[in-house]
Amino acid sequence: MKRAAAAMALLALPLGACHSKEKAQAQADAKAAGFVPPSVLSRLDYGSIVERRFRTLDRNADGKIDATELPKSDSRLMALDLDKDGSVSATEWSEGMISRFDKIDANRDGTVTSDERQAAQGRP
Repeated sequence: MKRAAAAMALLALPLGACHSKEKAQAQADAKAAGFVPPSVLSRLDYGSIVERRFRTLDRNADGKIDATELPKSDSRLMALDLDKDGSVSATEWSEGMISRFDKIDANRDGTVTSDERQAAQGRP
């Protein structure tokens, strides 16, 4: 009888190990599903993105963005209109957006990491 109990205990060990491996795998899968990979964006790449965005917003291709071309009427982007002529020129856009990048780039290395971006989300 003792031998049978010992044999059952030995058989239970691998089964328990399989269950814990399955559980660990399920936890790893759940963690991976919510994973957001770290990212690094260089100032040069950001400049290219900003330029493409300007061209996309400038629907009439007149070299400036006015309030009618913005995604929403209360857009903060009109704050980039430094000369207050009612539109954002390509220069105003570029300078304003690069300034925003430089504020986020906490260590001034010319790149913005996902950590720097996340830290800046709470700042104005």
